[in-house]
Amino acid sequence: MNLALCADVGSTYTKVIVVDLDGGAVVAAADHPTTVGTDVLHGLDAAAAACGVPVPADRWYVCSSAGGGLRLAVVGYEELVTAQAGHRVGLSAGARVVHVSAGPLESLAALRAARPDVVLLVGGTDGGDAAVLTHNAGRLARARWRVPVVLAGNADASESLTALLAGAGVPVTATANVLPRIGVLEPGPARAAIREVFLSHVIGGKRLSRGRRFPSLVRAATPDAVLTGVETLADHIGGDLLVVDVGGATTDVYSVLTPDGRADDVAGTLWRARTVEGDLGMRWTAPDVIRAAVAERLLPAGPTGAGTGGPASPGGADGPGGGFAEGRGPRAAFDLAALEAAAAARAATPGFVPDSDAERALDRRIAALAATVAVRRHARGPAGRVARDLRDVRLLVGSGGVLRHAAPGDAKEMLDAVLTDHAGGWPVPRAAQPVVDVSYVLAAAGLLAAEHLSAARALLDRHLRGA
Repeated sequence: MNLALCADVGSTYTKVIVVDLDGGAVVAAADHPTTVGTDVLHGLDAAAAACGVPVPADRWYVCSSAGGGLRLAVVGYEELVTAQAGHRVGLSAGARVVHVSAGPLESLAALRAARPDVVLLVGGTDGGDAAVLTHNAGRLARARWRVPVVLAGNADASESLTALLAGAGVPVTATANVLPRIGVLEPGPARAAIREVFLSHVIGGKRLSRGRRFPSLVRAATPDAVLTGVETLADHIGGDLLVVDVGGATTDVYSVLTPDGRADDVAGTLWRARTVEGDLGMRWTAPDVIRAAVAERLLPAGPTGAGTGGPASPGGADGPGGGFAEGRGPRAAFDLAALEAAAAARAATPGFVPDSDAERALDRRIAALAATVAVRRHARGPAGRVARDLRDVRLLVGSGGVLRHAAPGDAKEMLDAVLTDHAGGWPVPRAAQPVVDVSYVLAAAGLLAAEHLSAARALLDRHLRGA
């Protein structure tokens, strides 16, 4: 068989699947706790061995979010334009954006405190004002900044500022402007440059492994690989797509939409987008999920008593997306105190694995709330208005351990919480099919797409479109 091994080295678990490149089938799969305490190769090799199918080393495709993934700082010109554009591009590149500043840099204290792996330096449209971009590049040069910089601002100033930074010993990569014209966002070149910097500077610098083998295997940050897989699937089905990935610390939402010609956003519209909700997770940030759900009126502001929910109504805590219907699924009845206690216990023990039906039901309830709030934020955008029109989404893909390990009916209920969220301030998809990435193929398809596009499409067809 013509095989490839695709692996995601996560912060907690390393997940491996072996793919038949000819038929797009997953022929073996295994996972192993990520061995960040010693060498991540130990866990990767153990997971690969557990698959029981040998694959040549030159057919290993690996992505990684271990060690905190890719930490990105954005330094821009104006808060609502280039800094916002840079923030969006950073997320699309698979980064965790840990700092955003706008205007002339004076002190570097906040930037240093954010501990970025990469700085995305943006500012000005092509041919426009380059004064702030020039000032900020000069400030980094005078400080002999040593964190890699991706320069993606005003093209007219790019060559001279690249020379200035390089001359001061700043590791710099120049690429095309993320915002060449007002309202026109072009993330591709900066996303590619950030990926290259991640591979050449960041992976080895995180001390995740000894030697060069692990850096040589890694081809992308995990969220970047997943977004590529999402894009590949959207292009293949020829329609709008939404993905919700509920993790232990964050919930990531990806969407690929058909451009509609609108230009009402001065920072540009990212039609292939990723948002990261750092306060919505199943373990480390579970208490924040409950607080966010209360703020969004998905839960009542005070204890109601278990099982006291009344019939569903169009909005509020008892409406779609919230719900206190009786049962064992994600809308099962739990009062606020029970959810708060469960969330606190999970945050205190991030490695917690539910061992009873009641605990599994609590997990599903927290996941449904996290997914609903995350998609609300993704659709509404930071301004609270509808930023992404998801009505034409044809496929809603759920990912994350809580969905993959749930019974099919329970997983569907968690996704239905998103699809029936009529009180969320955004128009829900009109006819979306919910599926779960049980075999973890989105990341694998993203890893394979550049060299084995037909195999990536066949993999997605077999394991998602046919689900």
